[in-house]
Amino acid sequence: MAKGKFERWITKEGLSLVEGWARDGLTDEQIASNMGISAATLYRWKDKYREICEALKKGKEVVDYQVENALLKRALGYTFTEKKYEPVKMSEEEYFAKKTQAVNHYKLEHPEATMEDIRVVELRVSRYKSVVMEERVKEIAPDTTAQIFWLKNRKPARWRDKKETELSGGLDVNNPYAGLTTEELRKIARSEKHE
Repeated sequence: MAKGKFERWITKEGLSLVEGWARDGLTDEQIASNMGISAATLYRWKDKYREICEALKKGKEVVDYQVENALLKRALGYTFTEKKYEPVKMSEEEYFAKKTQAVNHYKLEHPEATMEDIRVVELRVSRYKSVVMEERVKEIAPDTTAQIFWLKNRKPARWRDKKETELSGGLDVNNPYAGLTTEELRKIARSEKHE
């Protein structure tokens, strides 16, 4: 390990990257690989540098909440609008405005652009635009598997499969063979066998 390699990762930018990778759902091993270190090194750094540990926790919390929200949404069901698009040729005025906007944006981003570069940008502008031709509201029914998972984890005492019941007091069982010796029980068993 290069001396002082950790220093890059405890800067504001480094911690933002680590947090972002955690938010994107990467494992600690994948994050370590992105950082150019082994997973073991990352685990040591988590113990040694509170900032790295906090960045990982903060990033993972966001993802956990997103997944929890998605699970709840799926459990309850939801609606969404589905849109169907079709390409439609633009009017000359629309096409000219779109081409001018693309060229101006390119010039701002590339002040050294040549006329040839600008011509290439103009040629890339499509004469077609996407237009919504149909909108449909669709409903996704509640998912019972998501509901079961949610309830078993959020209210385990009420919804888990295994119920535990405690009995207080005793069981009063009338056993006619109580108090007999092993020999007496064998004698009874032999006599019942011959009947």
